[in-house]
Amino acid sequence: MKENPTYQKAMSFAIRIVNVYKYLIEEKSERVMSKQLLRSGTSIGANFCESLSAESELDFIHKLAISQKEANETLFWLELLWKTDYLTDKQYESLEADCTELRKIITSIILTTKEKLKIKTKNHNS
Repeated sequence: MKENPTYQKAMSFAIRIVNVYKYLIEEKSERVMSKQLLRSGTSIGANFCESLSAESELDFIHKLAISQKEANETLFWLELLWKTDYLTDKQYESLEADCTELRKIITSIILTTKEKLKIKTKNHNS
């Protein structure tokens, strides 16, 4: 897994989220939204990691879809924390860009896998 670039991006993002969580707890005394951000932001990578040992292509897609949903939720918490002045513009923009990039990569993998599955099914039924 260590050589998988998407895994590396997800791990780096999870580390950033853990550090932001610590900052929000220690510097801003914010405990509710930051906990939600921690859960969803680290879950992106955890579910991506699970997808790498999926039992089938459908299971692979399913686990990636969960990862994609967690990225969407993370974007929500980031925006809310920013709009309530817990995150600076710079913090928000950087984290939002990384999360959006990760979500786009995961979405692309899902679409590519679905397309390959469609072609396999079509060839198998021919």
